[in-house]
Amino acid sequence: MRGLAWAGAFLGFVLAVTMGYSMWQASVRRDVEQLPVIRAVPPFSLVDQNGQTVTNADLRGKIWIADFVFTRCKGPCPLMTARMLEMQKALVKTPDVKLVSVTVDPAHDTPEVLKAYAEANFADPERWKFLTGDQAVIEKLVTEGFMQHLAEENGEPVHGTMFLVVDGNGMVRSARMLEDPELIPKILMDTGNLLREQGGASVK
Repeated sequence: MRGLAWAGAFLGFVLAVTMGYSMWQASVRRDVEQLPVIRAVPPFSLVDQNGQTVTNADLRGKIWIADFVFTRCKGPCPLMTARMLEMQKALVKTPDVKLVSVTVDPAHDTPEVLKAYAEANFADPERWKFLTGDQAVIEKLVTEGFMQHLAEENGEPVHGTMFLVVDGNGMVRSARMLEDPELIPKILMDTGNLLREQGGASVK
């Protein structure tokens, strides 16, 4: 009888441990927020600040954060670039997350101009790309791919100020406003969720 009691107690212990582990796994899974798939980024071929061609295929498998700026901008662009620099610092231990700033003033913002701008803003060229190229390609990327406003006023571009997070499959998964006081934490949360979704390391 005593042996049966011990066997029953042991079985109960095993069942409790198994159920506890299952509940823990379920809670871990719930912690990963499933971000919506907003739309696909259209194919593009542009040139970075070092004169290297960058296509959407080159970013395949990487999570990347995109914004649209131009170097002559006296409006929101300096603040947007400052926010990207903050993200670069926050993501220093997560090299698989890339930063991509696309100029909306390609006639002026040549690779040489973008390189000087990138260096002035402490951009890591291995992580943060500044892209320029054909005006039509950029317009399609901005308005159709990322659904951002783009126009011209007094001879200068007027553009949207959102930060877009793209997953490794080239899908836009998150859009955050520059004006959001919690912009950086939310972007880090989004990238962390996508890293876990894709089986990578989380943002530290």
